Amino acid sequence: MIKGPILIVEDDKDDQEMYEESIRAIGISNDLHFFNRAKELLDYLLSTEEQPFIIISDVNMPEMSGFELKKLIQDDPYLVTKGIPFVFISTDAGKVSVRHAHALSVQGYFQKPSSLDGINKMFRTLFEYWDLCKHINNT
Repeated sequence: MIKGPILIVEDDKDDQEMYEESIRAIGISNDLHFFNRAKELLDYLLSTEEQPFIIISDVNMPEMSGFELKKLIQDDPYLVTKGIPFVFISTDAGKVSVRHAHALSVQGYFQKPSSLDGINKMFRTLFEYWDLCKHINNT
């Protein structure tokens, strides 16, 4: 598996716990950093030299949406050079949200599965893809 922490922006503690359980259950050992707010993730990215493996973000969050976060990341010259894959996981899978996300050049948009098995399948697929895909962490 590619090195670097997995960064997850999710304001629901139950979802954070479920994501951690799932990621560990499928054998991913990367460090996990959870952020309750988008601003916390942005502050982290701007203050670390660490190269994250991937950013996983909810869309609908208080204070700053996932869309606003993605826009700030792609507009920052320093963060763009990091080339961090960015995907959304959200209960909202409407056409407007999906189109908005892809207009921001996200690397994926997933509807939040309702079962642990569904979450396991989603994460297994996601991490296997990024493990094989050429990007800054594995070139």
